[in-house]
Amino acid sequence: MPDPKELIEKAERFLKQQMDMYGDFSMKFPDSTSLENQNLQKNNKPTKDQVREVSNNYQVETGQDSVQPEKPERELTKQEKIAACDTLEELRTLCENADELRTDLDGTNLVFGVGNPNADLMIVGEAPGYNEDQQGEPFVGEAGQLLDKIMAAIDFKRGDIYIANILKHRPPNNRDPKPEERKRSLPYLLRQIELVDPKIILCVGRVSATTLLNEDTSLSKLRGKFHSFHGRELMATYHPAALLRNKQWKRPTWEDVQKLRKRYDELGGK
Repeated sequence: MPDPKELIEKAERFLKQQMDMYGDFSMKFPDSTSLENQNLQKNNKPTKDQVREVSNNYQVETGQDSVQPEKPERELTKQEKIAACDTLEELRTLCENADELRTDLDGTNLVFGVGNPNADLMIVGEAPGYNEDQQGEPFVGEAGQLLDKIMAAIDFKRGDIYIANILKHRPPNNRDPKPEERKRSLPYLLRQIELVDPKIILCVGRVSATTLLNEDTSLSKLRGKFHSFHGRELMATYHPAALLRNKQWKRPTWEDVQKLRKRYDELGGK
């Protein structure tokens, strides 16, 4: 074993050589305590439970919550989407993308509604026909022309009122709307009524009246009087298309619309 004294002498000679070549310099040796602490840190890493405990203690002491990942936004339900429409244009856009409003006739166009968006009188029909589907506007065919004449007879122009249908798309062969079609379409129509906010609603045809009043009865039992409907008044009468086929119903229809005009004026309709 080398003599320690000899080793020290060699080290001193080596250091003196280095100082002669490179000038004065000093050396710092770590103490034993520092080395022991470093070894402990390397060999004693905290466990996941220890890290979690420290984090929880920090939250309790500081009152700060740990950062949580953002949750994805929940998709709105159909009812929420309808209720979120604040204008007729927003509702129309929603209807354009609502496949549930379509019937089993392919390639039809949306027939949303037409007229004064602030009308005090709103007319609700049953479903679009061929001409309505082609033009995207309700009541533009022969029945629509008769409706314009009836309204003109009680001093209403087409631009004074708002017109819509229970269904927004044409059913095949002009058949009556099916119960499931009416059920799918009704929430959209109810929102449309809320946005127009009329004082009186005139339902033309049995399907229109029974759908809004939720009554399974004949039109003859519903017409000739006013019904309460969501804070508004509702009257039912014959559909103009039915009048074209049944002339005997023109007289009772005329009586209905005269009552309608009188009540409209009493309610302060503009």
